[in-house]
Amino acid sequence: MYLHLGQDTVVTTEKIIGIFDIDRCTISKKTRDYLTAAEKSKRVINVSYELPKSFVVCESDDGVVVYISQISAKTLLNRSMNNLQLTMNN
Repeated sequence: MYLHLGQDTVVTTEKIIGIFDIDRCTISKKTRDYLTAAEKSKRVINVSYELPKSFVVCESDDGVVVYISQISAKTLLNRSMNNLQLTMNN
C-alpha cells in the first residue's frame, strides 16, 4: 500500500522504518544529531511548505531517506493502519 506524506509525495508502506512526531523526538540530542547527519548527507526531503509536524524514515535503494512532513505523526499512523486493515480485509 501507499502512504501520502504531503504535497505530491507518496511512499510504499513496506519501505517505512518509522513515523515520528517532530516536537517530541527532537527533544533528544541523539535525534537532532541523526537529523543533522541525514541533512548533511542529502538524505532529507522536505515535503512541507508549512510548519513541519513529523518525519518519516524510509528505506531506499541506496540507504535511508528522511521525509519532513506537515502532516502529524498520528494522522500518518492512522492512514497507514487504515491501509493495512483494507489490505487484510481484501
